[in-house]
Amino acid sequence: MPPDRSIGAILVDSGLLTQEDAEQVLRLQKERGLRFGDAAVELRLLSQEDIDFALSNQFDYPYLRKGQSNVSAELIAAYDPFDAQVEALRALRSQLMLRWFDAEANRKIMAVASPGRGEGRSFLAANLAVVFSQLGERTLLIDADMRHPRQHELFGLKNNTGLSSLLAGRGEDAVHRIPALVGLSVLTSGPKAPNPQELLGRPAFKQLLAQLAPNFDVILIDTPAGTEYADGQTVAVRAGSAMIVVRKNLSHIAAVRGLSEQFSESGVTVVGSILNEF
Repeated sequence: MPPDRSIGAILVDSGLLTQEDAEQVLRLQKERGLRFGDAAVELRLLSQEDIDFALSNQFDYPYLRKGQSNVSAELIAAYDPFDAQVEALRALRSQLMLRWFDAEANRKIMAVASPGRGEGRSFLAANLAVVFSQLGERTLLIDADMRHPRQHELFGLKNNTGLSSLLAGRGEDAVHRIPALVGLSVLTSGPKAPNPQELLGRPAFKQLLAQLAPNFDVILIDTPAGTEYADGQTVAVRAGSAMIVVRKNLSHIAAVRGLSEQFSESGVTVVGSILNEF
């Protein structure tokens, strides 16, 4: 069914167009037989970017406008859903839906891992979480990298409570809803702990995932560098599956192979590997 809310109403409600300007657009639209957006652009009252933003809201495909949110510009899927990089992320999302995520089979959780730092693991996990939420999936992104956490920075969130505090029994209600991105929630790493490996190895982590799972369709977990810390393997075991991110001209084949073998020996399903060129 077509959306009930008109583009004009969305633009006026979002402050991009005044009521008087909207009436001017409607007059030209009627006189020339144009679409509302085309008439507004012809009158130079709006840009094509403004029209794309309104269309995304009309068809329940939310994204952000720069300056509208504390969310980092690194989240290209949140700000520029028509970019070629985001199209690649959507293709990856489709493959993961076909190959792994299946609510009926209780496959909802996946760790995002990489051998070392700087390979784009956190970037990919965050943008992938955004595109899953844009599909209408109730999506949770967990930052389990307590060594070098990034997700609170990417989403503009405070990190005074999070995964570490929950696992230490010191916090509650630590999951942040991202209001402008419908269906997306983030659990940050929480305060830096002296014993991240021990925290992640506790039964409390497995119990926490079991508690969260019924409320979400997709749970992605950002992990520490796999060859530097044992935390990543612990997280992947709890998740049951992992996707390995490698970066062109940076990742070493031996390190990637070693991480994959570690996961397989621990009973972790390696869903696939991603060559990151971004």
